[in-house]
Amino acid sequence: MDNKQQLEQIAEHFRAIIELLGEDPNREGLVKTPMRAAKAMLENTRGYNLNATDIVRSAIFEHPGSQMVVVKDVEFYSLCEHHILPFFGTVSVGYIPDGEIVGLSKVGRIVDVFSRRLQVQERLTREICCELAQSLSAKGVIVVCEAQHLCMKMRGVEKQSSTTVTMHYTGAFEQVEYRNEFFAQLKR
Repeated sequence: MDNKQQLEQIAEHFRAIIELLGEDPNREGLVKTPMRAAKAMLENTRGYNLNATDIVRSAIFEHPGSQMVVVKDVEFYSLCEHHILPFFGTVSVGYIPDGEIVGLSKVGRIVDVFSRRLQVQERLTREICCELAQSLSAKGVIVVCEAQHLCMKMRGVEKQSSTTVTMHYTGAFEQVEYRNEFFAQLKR
């Protein structure tokens, strides 16, 4: 199925949803809404069309150092797979090189690959960490994700001040002193 055909089919589904909600999809303000919503959905789930491993491997460079690299506060936007409502926040990544480093922009791109899918925060955090650990020669990788979920804020329990923090780590970060060093860098 080509992109145009996919877009048209998704738009038809949005049109049907609008009708099922009791609205008139032919009303002036709603005429273009199905197509706009379809385009937004494809944009917000574009991670399905990206290959994280290819992205990381496109920018690996030799590096003799072995001190921790930290990329913090990388913003992301995702859709909760349970309610298809947004959740958003920041991801911070740390890794200890073992002969190579990755271009810094690729860290942000990896965050986008996995966040631009229907997701849960716990899996998002793990997927980013595991991808970097598998594609990059590193002694260890740690990822911390802090997010706000509209499924918690605008429906259900409606807890406006809630924030969720998830963490996943491998290798050297199994040792508490490395995790402590990483968290100290996040406080700067």
